[in-house]
Amino acid sequence: MTNPYFSLQGMSFLKRLEKNNNRDWFHDNKSDYEELIRKPALNFIEDMENDLTHLSPHFLAISKKVGGSLMRVHRDVRFSKDKSPYKTNIGIQFRHEMGKDVHAPGFYVHIAPDECFVGVGIWRPDSTALGKIRDAIIERDTSWLTAVNNKKFKKNYEISGESLKNAPRGYDKEHPLIDDLKRKDFIAISYMDKEKVLAKNFKQQVVKRFTEGEPYMQFLCKALSLRY
Repeated sequence: MTNPYFSLQGMSFLKRLEKNNNRDWFHDNKSDYEELIRKPALNFIEDMENDLTHLSPHFLAISKKVGGSLMRVHRDVRFSKDKSPYKTNIGIQFRHEMGKDVHAPGFYVHIAPDECFVGVGIWRPDSTALGKIRDAIIERDTSWLTAVNNKKFKKNYEISGESLKNAPRGYDKEHPLIDDLKRKDFIAISYMDKEKVLAKNFKQQVVKRFTEGEPYMQFLCKALSLRY
């Protein structure tokens, strides 16, 4: 049996969108976007609600076209040289109930023809949140190392994102965890083969990966004084 959510047809649509990334083409193919991308994504989000509640009741699965867990298809091109108007991937973020935007702690699903992965953590936190995380790494270094060296987490995830070239201001450049303190993003990624994304048990695989990312998420939430 095939995946009840995402399909080869949906992957094909994303490839076609990549080749025809303009408003006229998207308008002419809007019905395919609705049927092959948005509808299955919203169904997946809705079906994830109970699983996410068992994982942590403070992360939300909101199945709505705008303002929910499904990230908008329109790109923010204000500060980008690439003016292509549409994203060519499916992005789903189950963010913390206290978060207002993509910079909040969250569980993430990324689906694209050339790359699929799940993620945990916080992308580009503001300076206050970043300082809290860095201070927590220093003050609770044992807990940090326990989280990132957790056997299942380390096996399936790699910590990713951008880092500063030099030690952040106010932090010892000789600190043994300086590479972690330099991070601008605190995200961890677990890649998935496209075949797994299209498999019948995709949702169960996502829940399993999210569960393996819990030690990392729990540390970050505690650092930010958020309930997990």
